[in-house]
Amino acid sequence: MSRATALLVCSAVTTAATAGCSGATGSRPGGGAPAYTVTPNSPTAKGSLDSFTWSLYAEPYTLDYALAYDYPPNTVLANVCEQLLRVTPDMKIEPGLAVKYTNPDPKTWVYTLRPDVKFHDGSTMTADDVVASLTRHMDPATGSPWGSSFKNVASIKKSGPLEVTIRLNKPDVLLNELMAASPGTVESAAFLAQAGKDYGGPKGKVNCTGPYALDSWAQGDSLTLKKNTAYWDRSLTPKADTVTFTFIEDPSARTNAFLSGTADGGYMVPSSSLTQLRTNSKGTLYFGPNTAAADLAVLDFKGPLGDLKVRQALSMALDRKSIIKAAAGGIGIPAKAPAARGAWALASEKADDYFKALPEPDFDVAGAKKLIAEAGATGRKVTLVTSSLAPEISVVANAVQAAGKQIGLDVELKAVAPEAYSSIFVDPGARKGLDLVITNGYDNTPDPLEFYQYLRTGDFGNYGNWSDAEFDAAFDKANAEPDAARRAELTAELQRIAVRELPIIPLYEAPYSVFLGSRVTGAPTGIAQLYYPWAATIGAAQQ
Repeated sequence: MSRATALLVCSAVTTAATAGCSGATGSRPGGGAPAYTVTPNSPTAKGSLDSFTWSLYAEPYTLDYALAYDYPPNTVLANVCEQLLRVTPDMKIEPGLAVKYTNPDPKTWVYTLRPDVKFHDGSTMTADDVVASLTRHMDPATGSPWGSSFKNVASIKKSGPLEVTIRLNKPDVLLNELMAASPGTVESAAFLAQAGKDYGGPKGKVNCTGPYALDSWAQGDSLTLKKNTAYWDRSLTPKADTVTFTFIEDPSARTNAFLSGTADGGYMVPSSSLTQLRTNSKGTLYFGPNTAAADLAVLDFKGPLGDLKVRQALSMALDRKSIIKAAAGGIGIPAKAPAARGAWALASEKADDYFKALPEPDFDVAGAKKLIAEAGATGRKVTLVTSSLAPEISVVANAVQAAGKQIGLDVELKAVAPEAYSSIFVDPGARKGLDLVITNGYDNTPDPLEFYQYLRTGDFGNYGNWSDAEFDAAFDKANAEPDAARRAELTAELQRIAVRELPIIPLYEAPYSVFLGSRVTGAPTGIAQLYYPWAATIGAAQQ
């Protein structure tokens, strides 16, 4: 779901009536601004490069696949480590390190592995490596935020030299789909056994199968990848010999790096610079498919926000169109549900009907003030965490505080350092004393059910420990449904419950973004870059 957010514009759609990706267009609320197009890829590269430099908005806190739960680490790891399945730029799931899978009965998944795949150290991938990599998520000592994804697993065993069988306690369709994300990552078992506590950190290494291998990590400065000349997928042979990631937290400095050419590109462009980067001559800003929406996640249901009327009132007091203008450069639409329309790629043809059936987000200050009074919450304090991690966070936080003041709710802002903000999403202790956090709720797969998994009772991504028996029962029914169309219908019911109960208050959706300097091209433009080996597709814009 939401990770340590940069809260930078997201979602695969650009208008309220559009649920698709390629070719979708939209314009800023209020009109007058140039239309924008959402496509899954930038133009194909015309040649190779010795190297290129990529800007991240923050340094990865780890390259341990089991702990990677945010944009910076996954953006790097997408090119270094691979999963049993793969999410493509147009948000489809295809074979990855597993050449195929079968579901012989509702509680069994069997994966046939691709032969002759080499790790970066030259050793050959086997079923033992897959078993070791997946079961590591289930070990409490690992502390994997993905551990709850394996909640229904009874066993993961080698069932042949190139075959792994997962047996479940009850049907779990999502587990299979998440084999295309961090839960399905394969690392060398031998390397894991000898790596120790430095694994995935600046002093350690990783040993995976991707098109690039980790070369060096200068903590606080940069990280460099080198081309894997033995990479198995010849259709994704890297076009650049090396990739250097630089870490630039300041949005203005990051924009200047794009315009000066010291960074050839970067995902999740600062929204404060969208206009400048759309009209410059130094490169091109692209908008791509996304599965994310900006939301307010409730962290404490024992305080004022435990009352549904208070949550409804706060939602009604938010002027989403103004928030979009200030926080997302005017590019986006008000969110009607916690999961964005772009999260419905698996059932994109039905998503529009599902969203049309939802109520429009009201902007009714008088009605909201009345609800606060009815709840007896007038003058009560709600603490919203904010941070300098991204300017959008401060913009939204100030808007929420102002909305609270209008309706008689005392919204107190608690500013924390970027690393502390990130901790909120992985450390329950970091949420103590907080009522709300601004999140970027996204799916790692094309299935919207994944997002709603994180609202199940006890799930790791259920930050506020919300619990609803009706929701849990509906989720279990959906997760046992193998037919994608029927599962989408069941997920729509989960969406209706979430909108009715508001454990998460939806804010806005907007497209993903990537800036490419004039000398490079070929990058996927959307959120699939978190798991697709995007750097391998980047090459020279000119021959």
